[in-house]
Parts: sequence; C-alpha cells; structure tokens
Amino acid sequence: MSDIAIVFHSGYGHTLKVAQAVAETAGATLVAIDAEGNLPEGGWEQLQAAKMIVFGSPTYMGSVSWQFKKFADASSKAWFTQAWKDKLFAGFTNSASMNGDKHSTLHYFMTLAMQHSGLWVGTGMMPSNSKAATRDDINYVASSSGLMTATPSDASVDEIPAGDIATAKKFGERLATVVARIPA
Repeated sequence: MSDIAIVFHSGYGHTLKVAQAVAETAGATLVAIDAEGNLPEGGWEQLQAAKMIVFGSPTYMGSVSWQFKKFADASSKAWFTQAWKDKLFAGFTNSASMNGDKHSTLHYFMTLAMQHSGLWVGTGMMPSNSKAATRDDINYVASSSGLMTATPSDASVDEIPAGDIATAKKFGERLATVVARIPA
C-alpha cells in the first residue's frame, strides 16, 4: 500500500487524468469517488493507512463537486476521533477557465485538512510568469497553495495542456519527496 492516497472525484475524466499524472510520480494510490459520492470498498481504510491524503475535485461553480462534498461530510467520522490528526494533506483541481475560481476549491481542501488537524503541503513551484512563458510551461496557472490545471470546456481529456500534465507530475514528485522525509 502506498504512503500517499489520492481521493478524488472526476466528472468528465479531466480530473482523473490529472490524478493519474500526480499518482505516477508520487507513487500514490488512487481512491476514486464515484458518481454517487461514495468511496470504493476499502477506500476509508486506504485513507487511514496513508501518511498523506491528496484531495482532488473539479471546480464547479466556485467549489468542489457535490460528490466530493458528500465524501468530505462523511469524513466527519474520522474528524470526530481525530483519526487523521497530523497527516499530511495536499490538493488539486481543474476547471475550464484559467482562473475559474479554483482557489476557492483549494481553500475548501485546506479548510477540510485543517479541520482534520492535518498539515498542508503546497506546490513548492515558482510560477511561469515571464513574457516568454507559454501554456506548456511548468506552473503556468501559477498556484502555490495546490495544483491548478485549466482545460477548455470543449477540450477532450486528451487535450489537457501538456504543461499542466507536466506540472501535475512535478507536484507528484514534490509530494513523494515530502512524504519520504516523514518517519514511518
């Protein structure tokens, strides 16, 4: 079992592809929230066993999907016993617009992590914000608090900008490095 569990909901497959990119370099286990907002069998146990829980959701109307919110509400059982206290947490989101109010989703994730008495890990990446920067550069969306990706509303899963997938992989590397520093 991996030290990192990525619990996420994906409405149209874009967030799944980002989760897979993060997991590839983080060595993480994917725990997909289904269309009804439920975890797969053994999902809660995977989250409990992980050193780090990574939250992922598309940003819909300025926040997480209702499926992710259902999971978050159900996590109150772990909250009540402080079962996730001092765990590491991180998060990522995708929306159609460059801004798309993704920061609201990341703040939601951070608040959820803090309610669980967790420790938040940001991207650790500088933004690509020079005139020479292109959409294929690392962290072009320029987030420090968590991974943000932007996929046009009419783009297929295979059309997520290459720079965002590369940024997701760099984020996964950071998460693996941070988790490796924590004793067993």
